[in-house]
Amino acid sequence: MAVLSWIRCVFGPHLQRIHRSPEQPLTEGRAARRPTLAMTAVVCWQGWNYQPRTLERHSDSILGWASALWSLSYYSSPLLLCYLYRKGYICSSKLVPVSQYLGTVLVCLLGVACLRGYERWKNADYLHFIAILEEAKKSLTPENKVVKPSLLVDPCGDFWKLSKAGVSLLKAEPRIRGAADGVLHSVRTLPCHIISFLVTYSFGRRMLYPGSVGLLQKAMRPMLQQGQAKLIEEFDGQRNKLSACDGNEIDTMFVDRRRVGGQNGQTLVICCEGNAGFYEVGCMNTPLEGEQSCGSWPSPVVGGGVPFPQNEANAMDVVIQFAIHKLGFQLNDIIIYAWSIGGFTATWAVMSYPEIKSVVLDASFDDLLPLALKVMPDSWRPLVQHTVRQYMNLNNADQLLKYQGPVLLIRRTRDEIITTTSDVSGLLRYPKIMTEEGIRVVRQWLGATNQLEEASVYTGYEVDDDWCVSVLQSYQADREVPFPWSVGEDMTLEGRRQLALFLARKYMQNFETTHCTPLPASQFHLPWRL
Repeated sequence: MAVLSWIRCVFGPHLQRIHRSPEQPLTEGRAARRPTLAMTAVVCWQGWNYQPRTLERHSDSILGWASALWSLSYYSSPLLLCYLYRKGYICSSKLVPVSQYLGTVLVCLLGVACLRGYERWKNADYLHFIAILEEAKKSLTPENKVVKPSLLVDPCGDFWKLSKAGVSLLKAEPRIRGAADGVLHSVRTLPCHIISFLVTYSFGRRMLYPGSVGLLQKAMRPMLQQGQAKLIEEFDGQRNKLSACDGNEIDTMFVDRRRVGGQNGQTLVICCEGNAGFYEVGCMNTPLEGEQSCGSWPSPVVGGGVPFPQNEANAMDVVIQFAIHKLGFQLNDIIIYAWSIGGFTATWAVMSYPEIKSVVLDASFDDLLPLALKVMPDSWRPLVQHTVRQYMNLNNADQLLKYQGPVLLIRRTRDEIITTTSDVSGLLRYPKIMTEEGIRVVRQWLGATNQLEEASVYTGYEVDDDWCVSVLQSYQADREVPFPWSVGEDMTLEGRRQLALFLARKYMQNFETTHCTPLPASQFHLPWRL
């Protein structure tokens, strides 16, 4: 029995923190932050970080650096292999001693892992954690589910699984070619396809999702532990592991305020983080300040998954299904809030679940391709186009056009990553208004550097808000057709300009800051509804 317990300690997950007891009232936990004479007892109520012994800490550090070096070698392997080949190291006389060295290193690392397991085995806190984890694996009952979240671990919480079939995505329309022309084109573009595949599956997807890089996760670990402890101990958050249909395991955090948050608590805000976003320090904190129920999840790649649009959509789907079937929220009580690249999963969600109440997109984009072309050399244009459209087709605007509900686009006026003068996806619902002239005046308004200039542009075109509302309401009442609307089709140029600026101000909210600044709760509003 002791040997089996030691083996479990050798291969067990990291124990990061032991949280307060679930029976402790939340108000006690908040009051405990005030300095008192009973601070020692209070700290125990609040929870404490797991304290490994000296040998466990050092051995864990060695294994961590070995893992980081392996990750770095894996993703730089194409360049590394080319270098070794040119230096003549890829031959039997060179590979045999190298394989011997690698075997010796692996044996040493196995010994380090055994030492770490022995130190864990002698630690009462870790043994208690392993016992709870094994019991939960055998039978995840409500009783041991209550105990298990009091230990902050990786992997974590509960499982929720869907069918094996992946969710559907919008596909780029293929070009129509003749049979002979198609074969010739395929042969001519084969090298481009091969390079595109290699770039995507080596370093390309990691560049797009830097949150998947182990070194970044390791550097942010103390901050993430602190943020996670706050969500669980102060806000009574519940952490769950959801299994998507593609096998990726999604780490989620939900804070349910239906009992204590009043009317705001009846609304669930599901947050979609950015490409290096973590719910512990991400956009989830914005709706939390507004006393709303909220949930968040990082990209599947943060948990070791595969970063492709299909996997992102699969993850978003299982999060929504969990919120509906396990937590009991209705679709018309759910708001999707996304930051940066999270706009892809947010727009997919409202396209696939049109009953969702509304969507808020913060510092997002219409399409990934223009951003990729902007940072790559012009000579790479065909390669970039094929790579994005084939493997990373984040077509937010196309997905958003399928949604009929309220939309709010938050623009960062000093955004150094996303161009704030071109993304007008919410206004594409009105194609007869957003003609060339309509887009021109909207971009003029978007190009204003401060609120005074914005107001000057708005008043310069003599926009009558009441007239614009009456025109839109009249069109809605007479036709009751889904978007896109043909309103403005037989209107004067002056009227279309007024409507274009009016809609821009209703669909867009300016926030004078950079891309990565957290959005204050005062800037988080429900979208405009006609």
